[in-house]
Amino acid sequence: MDFTIAEELTSAQQLAQQILNDFSDVEQLKAFDGEHVRFDQTLWTALAEAGLLGLDIAEAQGGTDLGFYALTTLCEEVGRTAAAAPVVPVLVSAAGTLRRFASNAQQEQWLTAIASGSLVTAALEEYGNDNPAAPATTATATDGGYALSGTKICASVAEQSQRILLSAKCDEQLIVALVDPKAAGVTLTPQLVTANELRHEITLENVQVPAEEIIASGAAAIDAMNWATQATRTALCATMVGLCDKMMRTTGSYTTEREQFGRAIATFQAVSHRVADCYIDVECLRLVTQQAAALIDQGRPASEAVTIAKIWCGDAAHRVSQASQHCHGGTGVDRDYPLFRYCLQARQIELSMGNSAQLTGQLGEEIAREYLAAS
Repeated sequence: MDFTIAEELTSAQQLAQQILNDFSDVEQLKAFDGEHVRFDQTLWTALAEAGLLGLDIAEAQGGTDLGFYALTTLCEEVGRTAAAAPVVPVLVSAAGTLRRFASNAQQEQWLTAIASGSLVTAALEEYGNDNPAAPATTATATDGGYALSGTKICASVAEQSQRILLSAKCDEQLIVALVDPKAAGVTLTPQLVTANELRHEITLENVQVPAEEIIASGAAAIDAMNWATQATRTALCATMVGLCDKMMRTTGSYTTEREQFGRAIATFQAVSHRVADCYIDVECLRLVTQQAAALIDQGRPASEAVTIAKIWCGDAAHRVSQASQHCHGGTGVDRDYPLFRYCLQARQIELSMGNSAQLTGQLGEEIAREYLAAS
């Protein structure tokens, strides 16, 4: 079996790396810290012009149709540079779901716009609930559409987006809809999250959504939200690969330059072992993420692989962040030094769309059910 990465995927990743590096030095990233939305319009336009926003969009809609696996390589580079680009919510959670479950007319309208640089984001999480296939948000059928009420949280670029993809329950049926953030009844409340960036709580009060903006309903809606959950978790894992790889390499570089007792601290066994452990964590996370991404890309069952990857994602992030900060000492928390930003973003991803402890429990329950069923 040939495990070589296709040349076009390598080229896309290298192009992404080149563009993202141009917009991600310390001073540029500072502009998006704190009470600011992490969105660099100039960078987003550059990614659109390079064709990178359309990696998982069909050529008919202006994309390059390289698939979901190729898109995760872009996510990895966004993590490695900590770039202010909402790739996961826009290109994975929203565009990826639209490509696979929207009607032809909806795809033509929205995927073409996304590939050219427009924003359509997704809001998959609620308070105490990260399963969009079982939302607390409700929908009521009306003449020509639905009326939605409920609350979604931690939505990226909600104010800048033309639409927000989200799910709601109508009696016993699930629907997936595109909601206009400027529609009557929609309230966007700023939320400063762990990553030190601004996101939004979305409150819906009897928001009218026309039938042409309902993406899926019933069993198709459940399939859409299950796909969105798996793809989003995998894309977050890919972003974490980039974050952790950068933290590890930054730490390796720092410890070869920082001297104590007349020699570089990288020569101390305790330090070199910690950095070596980081390398093992990063490569293990890379492998389980690539497996999950490949299964999704091929349309094969990926639930267990995705869960394992997200568990590794949280555990590896915690260990690599801790080791990096430990080896840096006080330098690691200096706001003029890049490490703190990577640690905060890693913590945000660790707790998004299911944390390691929660998912380990779910995986154990699934294994137990399978064992009992086979007994």
